Amino acid sequence: MKNRIYKYLLAFAPAFLLAASVTAEAVEKQADPYFYDRLFSNMLFATAGVVIIGAILALFYLLNIMVKVQQIRIYEEQGLDAYLSKVKEQKESWWKRAYKRWTDVVPLEKEKDILMDHDYDGIRELDNSLPPWWVAMFYITIAYAVVYIGIQHFSDYGMSQEEEYQAEMEQAEESIKAYLAKQANLVDETNAELLDDDASLAAGKVVFDEKCAACHGMAGEGGVGPNLTDPYWLHGGSVKDIFKTVKYGVPEKGMISWKSQLRPAEIHKVSSYIFKLGGTNPPNQKEPQGELYQVDNSAPADTTAQAEKLSMN
Repeated sequence: MKNRIYKYLLAFAPAFLLAASVTAEAVEKQADPYFYDRLFSNMLFATAGVVIIGAILALFYLLNIMVKVQQIRIYEEQGLDAYLSKVKEQKESWWKRAYKRWTDVVPLEKEKDILMDHDYDGIRELDNSLPPWWVAMFYITIAYAVVYIGIQHFSDYGMSQEEEYQAEMEQAEESIKAYLAKQANLVDETNAELLDDDASLAAGKVVFDEKCAACHGMAGEGGVGPNLTDPYWLHGGSVKDIFKTVKYGVPEKGMISWKSQLRPAEIHKVSSYIFKLGGTNPPNQKEPQGELYQVDNSAPADTTAQAEKLSMN
């Protein structure tokens, strides 16, 4: 009796854990305006879980009673030998008994007992029953259908096909953004191209104002550092050159390397913003430094912008 109690408690443990998790979730979400609705739904599912587990236990208990009744009937109808044979069979290993029970296998020597009267050109038909595992799966699908209907139609957890579609589209969009963010950070001084969309240039301006304006001026007119709006450059004027300068710095001139503080995508955006400063002609420009940057015809992404930069100066 004590062992049975332990088994029942072990069987009900998942339901108790489910109820505990539901209570914890409810306590955590007390600020939710739908707190009581969700609490009721959660407790309803927890109760349903307890009832289902209880029903399964009751079913096994009834099956055990049926086995005992079958043994008594065999004893009364077929005598002690048949009864002892049946008991011996039931004392087989758990695996063998489970295999027989879940496949309902009839031994070859007993197939004559389930032969039917049908005879087709010498072919006889056996009256095999459906495998118990198949029947169990059938009943499980019925139970699952009940739970599914409850979730989909009587709770806040179920989603319609349209809602599932929208959720999957949002998830896909987040995945795309994450992928593009990773791709953006793969850029370096060897493959950087000019970014001319407003969002990238606006982000580049934010970085410039925070990191670069102190030395180069808020408009790029120059200060401690050189003027960034004229066509003269100390270390090359292409986007790739600017990217390299920002990334590694110019330590001998007092410019630090920014690669440890800025992500590659940020360096790319601020480099494009600096390139776009060319030809803006802000007041108080510092005198030109370096060499006149010649447009590289092999880099079409930079050609138009750099030509404008030269013509405006």
